[in-house]
Amino acid sequence: MPRQNRHKVSGSWLFLAIVLCIYGLSGLLDPDAASAALALFYPIMQQVLPILGMVFVLLFVADVLLTPARVRQYLGAESGLKGWMLAVSAGILSTGPVYAWYAVVAEMQSKGMRTALAAAFLYSRALKLPLLPLMIYYFGAGYTSVLCLYLLAFAVINGILVEKLAPMRA
Repeated sequence: MPRQNRHKVSGSWLFLAIVLCIYGLSGLLDPDAASAALALFYPIMQQVLPILGMVFVLLFVADVLLTPARVRQYLGAESGLKGWMLAVSAGILSTGPVYAWYAVVAEMQSKGMRTALAAAFLYSRALKLPLLPLMIYYFGAGYTSVLCLYLLAFAVINGILVEKLAPMRA
């Protein structure tokens, strides 16, 4: 008997279907709890959807403006000190939740960004410019300066270690 061509369902679609069935079943069993859960769901989605929209816009802009040659030039293996400065500076200036940046950094890596620079970018996000005056007020300028220098130094060290431990996949 010849094999029939069966459509293979990916795991992510299967997971989504199972979760939706569970939610539907729980809604049938306890409609009050389901409506309470939906009442909590809507405000969360109102917060998350704009962030997701921003991520898609950033991905689109990155895809249009950042060609693989340009990314390799500024953030690739041959970028040198310029690449480190750019990655750390961009990490310091980046705002918003870190999960919004994961997709952007992954896109940049697919175009040739070094793993070390991606890790340095994400690590240097710990330095928050808007919070520096408050930190200086509470802890003093000396402590804040030393902490900032440590954060920047460890962003670079972390980048180097990540690249050694988890080299970029081809």
